[in-house]
Amino acid sequence: MADPAGPSESTVQRHAEALASLPADDGGDAANAARGLILAAPSDLQISNREGRVLWSLAEYEFLASAEAPASVHPALWRLARLNMNAGLFEVAEGVYQVRGYDISNMTLIEGDEGVIVVDPLVSPECATAALALYRQARGERKVTAVLHTHSHVDHFGGIRGVVSEGEEIPIWAPQGFIDAAVSENVIAGSVMVRRAAYMYGSNLPRGPRGQVDVAIGKGVSTGSPSLIAVTDEVKETGQQAMIDGVRFEFQMVPETEAPAELNFFLPERGALCVVETASHVLHNILTIRGAQIRDALWWSQCLNQSIELFGSRAEVLFGGHHWPTWGRDEIAQFLGEQRDLYRLLHDQTIRLAGEGFNGEEIAERIELSEALAALWHTRGAYGSLRHNARGIYQRYFGVYDGNPVNLDPLAPSDAGSRYVDAIGGADRALEIAAQALADGDERWAATLAGHVVFAEPDNAAALELQAAAFEQLGYQTENATWRNAYLTGASELRNGVSGASLRAQAPDIVRALQTGQLFDAMATRLNAERAAQNDLIIAWNFTDLDEQWTLRVTSGALNTVVGKLDENAQATVTTTRATLNSLILQEIEAIEAFGSGAISVDGDPMALAGFLGLLDDPPHDFPIVTPRG
Repeated sequence: MADPAGPSESTVQRHAEALASLPADDGGDAANAARGLILAAPSDLQISNREGRVLWSLAEYEFLASAEAPASVHPALWRLARLNMNAGLFEVAEGVYQVRGYDISNMTLIEGDEGVIVVDPLVSPECATAALALYRQARGERKVTAVLHTHSHVDHFGGIRGVVSEGEEIPIWAPQGFIDAAVSENVIAGSVMVRRAAYMYGSNLPRGPRGQVDVAIGKGVSTGSPSLIAVTDEVKETGQQAMIDGVRFEFQMVPETEAPAELNFFLPERGALCVVETASHVLHNILTIRGAQIRDALWWSQCLNQSIELFGSRAEVLFGGHHWPTWGRDEIAQFLGEQRDLYRLLHDQTIRLAGEGFNGEEIAERIELSEALAALWHTRGAYGSLRHNARGIYQRYFGVYDGNPVNLDPLAPSDAGSRYVDAIGGADRALEIAAQALADGDERWAATLAGHVVFAEPDNAAALELQAAAFEQLGYQTENATWRNAYLTGASELRNGVSGASLRAQAPDIVRALQTGQLFDAMATRLNAERAAQNDLIIAWNFTDLDEQWTLRVTSGALNTVVGKLDENAQATVTTTRATLNSLILQEIEAIEAFGSGAISVDGDPMALAGFLGLLDDPPHDFPIVTPRG
């Protein structure tokens, strides 16, 4: 693997300018990040699975011990990366604790009458087990009496089997719509999101000043297999209250802010307000670069305004699913108000500029925070970026087409690349211009022009290296942790090819939690229309364990489903259990074994079923991103 290059003169100069323009640091964030520490995480913390594979490691970040940022890392990102190294068990309020630094997210533990309520048990069960063990080391062997999932992202539910034993029956609380959102958000576009997430989180990058240093809301994402257990109790509306193990909760529903299903909660007897991810110590994502549905910035700001009205006069401490708490009523009101104004300004100014005729890319070049918001640390674009979020808001309202007919039917990257290269005078001339741009500190243009050559001539080693060098400097220069990871991952893949080392396999609990219709919808996205168009098929499915009947029809190269019917004209009727189908999908059993044991039987033409399954492509998880697909 080629070693990363060092920072250029342009990068060093940009960092010097950035350092001079940063807000004053009064040490308040550092004090709050360390406040309440009861038991520090081991400095060499590593969490492994049963096979010994390391799923989570803080030990790899020892290079962050230096207070001074190296020239290859933006000084504001270095500051945040060091703050995110505060790891261990912290007391937030009386009877409220957090384990931080054991995954990308925080696990909150609220002591009740009989035991402890676990809020958001991380990504991986192994990490959740280790976090609970750290809590018990300090607070005793309290049993888990309930689990609360605040929202439907995997870093807030995936570790549940690390705190709830098999067969153990305890209340599991979540916002209305949680299960559907948790299992469906990444199913349809799952393989693409996983691939893009490797760029966003720098999964395959080495940890270090020239590699991955942080992801802004934590150090990174653990790589265990997420789990899921059925919800027993739902929060359905703002103002709903509940007594959970003797602790009173007041809930605020905030769906479609940071997640499709999400809630905030307040503990009135303890003055503790959890706003999860509607407010954090960075600008969050309106449109995440891993890919997701665009979030509603206007509604987000309105939910924060409601949080202030509901809880602002009573909250003594505010905490969330990432970062560190804020203490004091005045400080909380100010913090929430500034976060509210951040998302409102971003929304309103994007629409204002669109009204003046600017498109998404033009708005990204123009949008700025007000002087008051720009002077704050917690509004900076270390996770969500001002530029990308503005483009997302524009897209939410107006779509990706900007109204200019030249962009109605744009050329594919390879076609455009070859034409640009020809127009410039050939690859050598294009690379000569790109190299000069890089030397002049115009890295964006250098990366763009070299990228055209890469897509025109994928085997052009000089083009691959020049774009990698430009990406590298752009990565070093950006304050945004996810942009840095994307740039540096792109540089690595240009030099070394794609690595699938950290890609996560399908999580068994997630597959089993899919509704049958969701599972068939996911199958439909794998249907090869060209092959399917040659033969129409009707396959009926009878799931005896669920008493569900389905008919799948393949017509004109498309797959459609009908629930509650076994079509009498089906070429094949499959009788099995949903559990058997799950095991086949998860490759826990072989098809020949399922047929041989009678777990699957087919009435009609067995070759029709085989023909249908043969129409499904297995999506690659290592497709190229920075180079053309072969």
